[in-house]
Amino acid sequence: MNAAVSDAQWEAARGCLRNTGSRFADLIAATDPRAMATADWTVADTAAHVLSIGTMNVWLTRRDGTPSPISAVTDRLGETNVDRVADLNVVALAENPERDTEVLAERLRSDIDEVLRATEDMDPATPVSWLGGARVPLAGLLAHHANEMAVHGLDIARAVNTPWTIPSQDSARFFELFVIGMSRNGVGRLLETPKPPKDRRVTAEFRSEHITAVTLVVDGDRVSVEPPGQRPDLLMTFEPTALVLMLFGRIGKVRAMASGKVRVGGRRPWLLPEFMRTVRFPS
Repeated sequence: MNAAVSDAQWEAARGCLRNTGSRFADLIAATDPRAMATADWTVADTAAHVLSIGTMNVWLTRRDGTPSPISAVTDRLGETNVDRVADLNVVALAENPERDTEVLAERLRSDIDEVLRATEDMDPATPVSWLGGARVPLAGLLAHHANEMAVHGLDIARAVNTPWTIPSQDSARFFELFVIGMSRNGVGRLLETPKPPKDRRVTAEFRSEHITAVTLVVDGDRVSVEPPGQRPDLLMTFEPTALVLMLFGRIGKVRAMASGKVRVGGRRPWLLPEFMRTVRFPS
């Protein structure tokens, strides 16, 4: 049975998507589209990438059988795992040649409005088929969209030296609704690796003042969720934004841990690299 999403969580996820989308749209519209946001992407490229996520979510949340407007992308969802996300991004950028950031900002706002309208009366725990056949709860889909804008907004803000904040509660929502929600529903082939996984069970309990404590279990190439408090191999105590930025490669593991915002304990903390070879994110 899918874990319920509370009314408070649902409203918070919707508000986060709306507010982060508005901030991100304002940022890209006011920034030189030719500035390099990352080593490979300009601000305009980054905005186009984020827009592709919004366009995909509009299609995923429609219930009228409308064909995908970006079928070259959505046709590849089932075969795309974490290690192939970069290839999917290349296809998505080619599908959307628009690089006028004011136009992209307006389209981004429009897609968010459409997703919020389409999902207003839906059960937020409804699983949506996602990359690699993973099953993401609807609330997690919205939290992922908001997190993409938060992280890529930081990329742009750092590049042009302008302020950008990612509130802890927003990152906590991404962790609980998307990461844990997907792990409860099934990760499909999303975390498959080229090498056979080790035949070892590793448990990691996550604790933060911003979330309900939870344990993620890696067993071979399978990921599941258990209640906390069972003497985990890894005990992760964290500030949510620092953890999310570490997972997406925006800050290094050493820096995150040296800051005290991500701490690792437990019975066998040396298993952290093995755990993260499975529970990994594109960076």
